[in-house]
Amino acid sequence: MKVKSDFMKYKDYRATISYDEEDNIFVGEVFGVSDSLNFHGQSIQELETSFHDCIDNYLEYCKQIGKEPKKEYTGSFNVRVAPAIHQQASEYAVKNGISLNQVVSLAIEKFLVENLIV
Repeated sequence: MKVKSDFMKYKDYRATISYDEEDNIFVGEVFGVSDSLNFHGQSIQELETSFHDCIDNYLEYCKQIGKEPKKEYTGSFNVRVAPAIHQQASEYAVKNGISLNQVVSLAIEKFLVENLIV
């Protein structure tokens, strides 16, 4: 079974892929890192090679300057919700002996499972 994807993955880094009609090239952008990592190619094979080179060069550059490479996801992010939702989630956490972080994590996981994303 073939799966359509607009993503590429290499060494735990992911990139979104698009097609630029004006320049007649595929364009990729690594996401989940604060550094700007972009690449392109005229064919899928060229795009994939360019992506690998982009990541390899980034990792080598970080090594040369003594910088810790940015990771795609740290598992930590800020969530803003309505005060009433915050209150309800906090009360649920207290009543069930879990943390607010666990409530949010469970809610996200449930959403993803129900929407067939996971």
